[in-house]
Amino acid sequence: MKGSCQVCAFIHLLMGCCSPAGQRNTRQYKWMTAVSCQQWGEVAGPARVDLWVLQSSSVRVEVLTLGAIIRSVCCRGRDGRMEDVVLGYEDLEGVVRDRHLQVDCIETRNKIPYNDCYASDKRYLGAVVGRVANRIALGRFVVEGREYRLDVNNGPNALHGGLRGFNKAIWLAAAVEGGVQLSLTSPDGDQGYPGEVQVSVSYTLQGETLTAEYQARSTKTTPINLTNHSYFNLAGQGAADIYDHQVSISAPSYLPVDDSSIPTGEIRPVDNTPFDLTKPALIGPRLKELPGPGFDHNFCLSSPGEPWRERHAARVCHSASGRALEVSTSQPGVQFYTANFLDGSITGKGGARYGKHSAFCLETQNWPDAVNQPSFPNCLLRPGEDYQHVTRFTFTTA
Repeated sequence: MKGSCQVCAFIHLLMGCCSPAGQRNTRQYKWMTAVSCQQWGEVAGPARVDLWVLQSSSVRVEVLTLGAIIRSVCCRGRDGRMEDVVLGYEDLEGVVRDRHLQVDCIETRNKIPYNDCYASDKRYLGAVVGRVANRIALGRFVVEGREYRLDVNNGPNALHGGLRGFNKAIWLAAAVEGGVQLSLTSPDGDQGYPGEVQVSVSYTLQGETLTAEYQARSTKTTPINLTNHSYFNLAGQGAADIYDHQVSISAPSYLPVDDSSIPTGEIRPVDNTPFDLTKPALIGPRLKELPGPGFDHNFCLSSPGEPWRERHAARVCHSASGRALEVSTSQPGVQFYTANFLDGSITGKGGARYGKHSAFCLETQNWPDAVNQPSFPNCLLRPGEDYQHVTRFTFTTA
């Protein structure tokens, strides 16, 4: 991957979809981000998976149409060397369960193949997850007097949209200024959720900042909570652990959880607890203070009822390389997860084996199980309303 992270010497933008046989169309534009696209592989159907590349003067990002996955982010360290800091797979074979399995695809108005056999990655490396990120207790909720039952795929609970969440869809892609917009249609009843939902996420790169903008509309009242599930290691995606990373999260409170990782309903101050990350703390020593395997908790960036606005969420710094990641978001929470369930069974880019605590996630989101917790921020999208939020990842050197 290091060899592919060279800075582009020109500015270009692909118009429309990718050209056949990996050819690239280019055109001059005023902004300093190069955007290109080429075929990455093909899954059963057949359905094509494309790789989009966003290149600024300091950061290079790869995005897949499968799962709207951020496959890699290359950024500079203090010594000027580029390194890939996002966990991911070397090729399509690592993502899908069976490229030759015949499937019955749901054809939407955008002609997007959408089936559960397109991805077998249970760790959601780099993917957009939804309709509802995180967990819904017992896979059940009531909206407008009607109970809905979802696919249960995480113990007794529904996780990240169910068995065929958005991470397993092939998204329709189109170039936008400085990046790519991916979209799909989730049909009424998809995974048990009500309403047909039109969803899009735009990834744009400007200098050191990668911006993810999410939008959705629904024909029926439905819960929705979209996020990206990238795993970061600022030492490089093949580094063994994140113990020498320093983290701070701008949250005065967090959500305690029960044995199945469902919030208890309490909003607990972080003061005098291992969850107090309002000041920078080394991850390794802090993990030793926790009763469980690691962090997998929602940190509350705002209070219920407070207007959603973009604010600083978190900062992570790796002193040895000098790389730092700043995250801001308009979402009311961020799930800080320290890859507690990676176990070395995943072979990633460059043959790297991803083990426990080999990365961290900062999943900007509404609070988990909000559809069943009346005191939590509203997660319902009603007909005629627009769902939209933004998250920015800025890669700097300390």
